Amino acid sequence: MSIPKNIVLCFMAHPDDAEILCGGVLIRLAELGWQVHIATAANGDCGSETLPRKEIAAIRHEEGMAAAKSIGGTYHSLAQPDLNVVFDQPTIRLAIDLFRAVCPTVVITHPREDYMLDHEQTHLLARKAAFSFPIPNASPMPPPSGATIPHLYYADPIEGRNPYTGEMVMPTVTIDVSGAIEKKAEMLACHASQRDWLRAHHGMDEYIEAMKRHSAERGRLINTPYAESFRQHLGHAFPQTDVLAELLA
Repeated sequence: MSIPKNIVLCFMAHPDDAEILCGGVLIRLAELGWQVHIATAANGDCGSETLPRKEIAAIRHEEGMAAAKSIGGTYHSLAQPDLNVVFDQPTIRLAIDLFRAVCPTVVITHPREDYMLDHEQTHLLARKAAFSFPIPNASPMPPPSGATIPHLYYADPIEGRNPYTGEMVMPTVTIDVSGAIEKKAEMLACHASQRDWLRAHHGMDEYIEAMKRHSAERGRLINTPYAESFRQHLGHAFPQTDVLAELLA
């Protein structure tokens, strides 16, 4: 099977994480003709104070699909319950099979240290799957012909801060997303169940404004209005070239 070379997979914990943390880069890659896939480990079933788990999970799945579709992308979910994302054999197998179905060139996921353990466990799943999915015996699902270990990037932790020290995390690459910021806000607004809840709670559109504040903070690193920051995984066997910088810087 012939596979395209320009495929980005953003594998995050919950619906809306991708839009908050790297929506601008996904938009810019889509504009360059890349295939965009957004995946979540969890189904978002704790994303409401009033709706039952099954109902809010279904709503959040539709919102995830709408956000991805708005930039020509595809949404996937491993459908694990919120607060129960774990790094175990069954979930590793689900992640490897997702990666085999998508066969990404670039993967973006959570950093190793973040405010929520669902994020940290998703990091482990993404890192395991990125390394493992080309290995023939890693799963009964056959790997695509020519599959190789992808470029792996870690988005910022929430608020850009290490949760254990409070210090700002310093990126290896920061990408200007000023031209994509309004489209990024539109992607995030697709997650209306979360936006409406926060808007009612805060009395303002905090969901969108918090995203813009952090993007502006990262923009100051490169003297641009809005930006997104990443750290590249440069461990053994992973690609060493900074493809995001080459394409988008």
